[in-house]
Amino acid sequence: MSLRELRKARGMTQEQLANKANVPRTRIVSYETGSDGKNIGGASLNVAIRIADALKVKDLRKLVAEDSSSPKENNAD
Repeated sequence: MSLRELRKARGMTQEQLANKANVPRTRIVSYETGSDGKNIGGASLNVAIRIADALKVKDLRKLVAEDSSSPKENNAD
């Protein structure tokens, strides 16, 4: 499941996830869309852990592996 799918499954907006993970919303957008060549797999360990915690994902490896292989959409919400 991609970062976007997980976020939506948790009923969160990008802004809410960003606030819970203490990262800028633009970073969440970048990870979800792959803009600037970024995805959650390229995040620092600290940031990836905060995002996983905010989404209540227990296995960080699963979040990083699945999101880095998911096709990206270029629309933010």
